[in-house]
Amino acid sequence: MPRKRVRVLYHDHCFDGAASAAFFSQFYQDRIDASATFAYTGMAHTADQLFQDSLFDGDENAIVDFKYSPSPSLTWWFDHHQSAFLSPADAEHFRTQRNGHYFFDPTYKSCTLFIANIAREKFDYINPALDDLVKWADIIDGAQYASAEEAVALGAAAMKLVLVIESAKGSEIVQRIIGHMRSKSLDEIIALREIDEIYQPLYTRHRGLIDLIGRRSHADGRVVFFDLIEDGIEGYNKFIPYYLFPSNIYTVSVSTSMYRTKVSVGSNPWQADRVTHNLASICERYGGGGHPKVGAISFPIGAVDDARRAAREIVEELQTP
Repeated sequence: MPRKRVRVLYHDHCFDGAASAAFFSQFYQDRIDASATFAYTGMAHTADQLFQDSLFDGDENAIVDFKYSPSPSLTWWFDHHQSAFLSPADAEHFRTQRNGHYFFDPTYKSCTLFIANIAREKFDYINPALDDLVKWADIIDGAQYASAEEAVALGAAAMKLVLVIESAKGSEIVQRIIGHMRSKSLDEIIALREIDEIYQPLYTRHRGLIDLIGRRSHADGRVVFFDLIEDGIEGYNKFIPYYLFPSNIYTVSVSTSMYRTKVSVGSNPWQADRVTHNLASICERYGGGGHPKVGAISFPIGAVDDARRAAREIVEELQTP
């Protein structure tokens, strides 16, 4: 009898997305089908986001840490983002469907912890070997660091893996890390030669970005704004602005990549009592989304003027208490 093939769509270049894919895969193999094989597809937020039917090519198809699809081929779904639905019709489809394997709870800081709790509560599945992965996914996605200095220093193995996952070109290395996460500790993964060879130059780049963002930033005491489009910088440690400007509440930045122009909007975890704006709701007005305390907007490649205009408007809004 052919082995069941499970397709897992996950939030690409995101530690929580990778950890969610790893935890779900191990749970599925341990509790649902020990002979199953897994294939992965990294998903990215784009301006014209649609789920093509061809994405769901498994005997079972799962989406973790990413938006909902009403496809009849989708058999598992886990997400924790406020902006989980591409349209009101999708939200209504979720509310009225009777699939017992669709799970959504935006109160969770990480999707990995959400999946782990659902697995325990509904399937009596506990895997102590993955406890450290779950713990770090919740710390990282929930920005639960002791300080901005700790978040920028990258002292822990998990934080070093964040740099590799977020900066990797393409999805291949991320999917290898997903495979390692199922059976290796985070310390063992970062010590692998193939991972360390990627990490070392990325760390050198990370240190340089601290200086670059400092030079590009305009900070007024409430909002830090910087534009990295001319520098060709695709990603950066999102805690750098709060490390450099600790008294500011929000950060807004503009950057570009091979598939989008991006506006990132965040809030300072160490100024949480001063955060009064829902950033996901703000980003949704421009076609983006996220969480109440962090969000993003994807514009088409080349739509730099539109992205910069949106960023300026958001900065002005966040400057108002």
